[in-house]
Amino acid sequence: MGLKAHKPYTPSRRHMVLSDFADVTKSTPERSLVKAKKSKAGRNSAGRISVRHRGGGHKRRYRVIDFRRDKHGIPAKISGIEYDPNRSARIALLHYADGEKRYIVAPAGLVVGSTIMSGPDAEPSLGNALPLSNIPVGMAVHNIELIAGRGAQLVRSAGTSAQLMSREDEFAHIKMPSGEIRLIRTNCYATIGRVGNVDHNSIVMGKAGRKRWLGIRPTVRGVAMNPVDHPMGGGEGRTSGGGHPQSPWGLLAKGKRTRDKHKATNKYIVERRKK
Repeated sequence: MGLKAHKPYTPSRRHMVLSDFADVTKSTPERSLVKAKKSKAGRNSAGRISVRHRGGGHKRRYRVIDFRRDKHGIPAKISGIEYDPNRSARIALLHYADGEKRYIVAPAGLVVGSTIMSGPDAEPSLGNALPLSNIPVGMAVHNIELIAGRGAQLVRSAGTSAQLMSREDEFAHIKMPSGEIRLIRTNCYATIGRVGNVDHNSIVMGKAGRKRWLGIRPTVRGVAMNPVDHPMGGGEGRTSGGGHPQSPWGLLAKGKRTRDKHKATNKYIVERRKK
């Protein structure tokens, strides 16, 4: 994957840096693996805003992704790499030897025509999914399960990878992209390699409209609000807020730890992420 800049024939084009989509080989999704996706616009079941700054954007269809990789021992051929509007990573269409088709998150370096497999007997090579007990120590992995059989929940966004540091008894030490070292059971599955679309974090939108196409609405600074609307609002003239930076509900920002110190899964964190 690469990036492309533009000639500055408008102010918004001057700083715009977008993907060149050179890695995408297939332009239309597999019809059997597509579902309707209703826009929620950040509302919950009661219709109230639960996530701010969401709404609008282009209509999307959901691509059903196989995060479980539970077709063990059956080889699959990569028939295409596609763009997915619902995630930062690219997705790969697999054609299994028994005729079934599935989507997976595409690892970096995976090409059309290559063959991958999942299961405890699979080779620890790019795109293959194995239990952590069968992966060599030191390898980069992604799409990691937290609970065996539930499907991958960790390290799924573009350009990310975790590292298998060591194993002891029934737990593996995994270094996450954040720097956190976490214990995960060795019967959980992970996929070999790094998630593709590595240059995603270098994209520059260039104009507000591109954010609106993605369904992201404007964010108003707290210091620009009135006291009734935000703890940092109000004041004569242009004030910087005073006190500590915080959310509209008084939760301190800029470094205060918000994780519950009595949370049951704290025992699985060997080393916290770096500040």
